[in-house]
Amino acid sequence: MRCVFVVVLTMMLAACGTVPRNTDNACAVFEQRDGLFENWERDARRVEREYGVPVAVLMATIYAESGFKHNAKPPRRKLLGFIPWKRVSTAYGYSQALNGTWDSYKKQTGRWMAKRNDFGDAIRFIGWYHSQSNRKNGIPLNDTYRLYIAYHEGHAGYSRGNWSAPAKAGANRASKMASRYSKQLRNCSSW
Repeated sequence: MRCVFVVVLTMMLAACGTVPRNTDNACAVFEQRDGLFENWERDARRVEREYGVPVAVLMATIYAESGFKHNAKPPRRKLLGFIPWKRVSTAYGYSQALNGTWDSYKKQTGRWMAKRNDFGDAIRFIGWYHSQSNRKNGIPLNDTYRLYIAYHEGHAGYSRGNWSAPAKAGANRASKMASRYSKQLRNCSSW
């Protein structure tokens, strides 16, 4: 009996760290992450209620940032062209939040135990950040393109208006995915 328990527990924990199979479909992502230890749909809806950011926008931001990889990190620079060296930034987890921004979030919200590789914590961070973009830059909470630009470039970078090519490409990707997710979510059996 103990052996069966260990096997089941191991399988459940391993599932927590795997990327959902069909990240192009919000309903499928939520179905795959509706379990005893995690419920992504519940987490996303909670953040939408708390910050007013639509679930499709939240999920599209994660899609564009990390592809739903819990431990996503930016690539390493190469020393002498072939030796792995330092990473290009401190971005990490589902949200790809930088160390300093994550620390500010924890301080301002009192969520000291929040982790970037926990979906519930990461999606709440994204909702918080987008609501800050709304407050600081006047970006509507359903404007995925501009919210993503502010997310990628920072609030000051957004205000300057000289946005990088990677930010624009990510914003296009996120915007298209938010539109797709929004349509799908209207037809999910649980919605």
